[in-house]
Amino acid sequence: ALRRLARVASHFPGPPADHRAAPTTAMPALRRALASSSGGAPSELGTSRMVEANGRQFFVVCNGEDSGGSPVICMPGAMGTAETDFSMQLKGFAGKHHVVSFDPRGYGKSRPPVRDWPTDFYHRDAEDAHAIMSQLGFAAYSVVGWSDGANAATILAAKRPEAVQKLVIFGGNAWVEQEDIDSYEATRDVKKNWSKRMLDLHVPVYGDELQPMWDGFCDAMKAIMARGGDICQGEAKALKCPTFVLAGGKDPIVPTYHPEWFAKNIPNARLHTFPDGKHNIHIKYAEEFNKLVLDFLAE
Repeated sequence: ALRRLARVASHFPGPPADHRAAPTTAMPALRRALASSSGGAPSELGTSRMVEANGRQFFVVCNGEDSGGSPVICMPGAMGTAETDFSMQLKGFAGKHHVVSFDPRGYGKSRPPVRDWPTDFYHRDAEDAHAIMSQLGFAAYSVVGWSDGANAATILAAKRPEAVQKLVIFGGNAWVEQEDIDSYEATRDVKKNWSKRMLDLHVPVYGDELQPMWDGFCDAMKAIMARGGDICQGEAKALKCPTFVLAGGKDPIVPTYHPEWFAKNIPNARLHTFPDGKHNIHIKYAEEFNKLVLDFLAE
């Protein structure tokens, strides 16, 4: 969901700058999972560890373990990681929820191996998120998804209705169209067509893997388009959990008709638009965004 990628650079940050699961039952399993995984020291974002799920090692960050609140998993966007995409939520949600985020397979510190792009990669990302939460001991949880992560989050909520209690999505798109394909192709050569800011953000993370990784993404989008363009329209219409759709009114990457479509077609959905917001509303307007989401999760 990186529409018009050439304009993304100014909207992507670098690294920092009611039904509830019973926390008492999840905590021992979580502590065992973290204790048995290799990891680093705690930081202001929480405790980071490698967690095995679906036969892969994932870099996972957890915060708010002692909050007594219900678990929430935050799903990053394309090329994103827990730390670059959800630093504000890892800190901002932790007072009231046990918040989890992760580097999706093949991204960030969830390598090797590098990212690949099977036709069902959104579904795979959804299952990875569920497997991570299961490994941490959470049978039920809420999901927050941004951009590509919003698409995978929608699929997760549709496929795992017994697990997903509430859904928050922003920056996602339920389908891809020719305009998107043209935009991807215009940015395929990262050295020639990506901005300095985008390169400064991603090259330190991916190095020489960046170009083949982006080639794979562009090809994956073309494959989706060749199949008709659908990403998660059917899953969105099948959702059963309460859903909160947020949007930036001036998002240059995902036009407003995408969040409007989600809000209209998802049962029990509501829409909130930041009139001057762009693609990174959860960072640009972190305090307001976090309050809106926390209020929704508390209902």
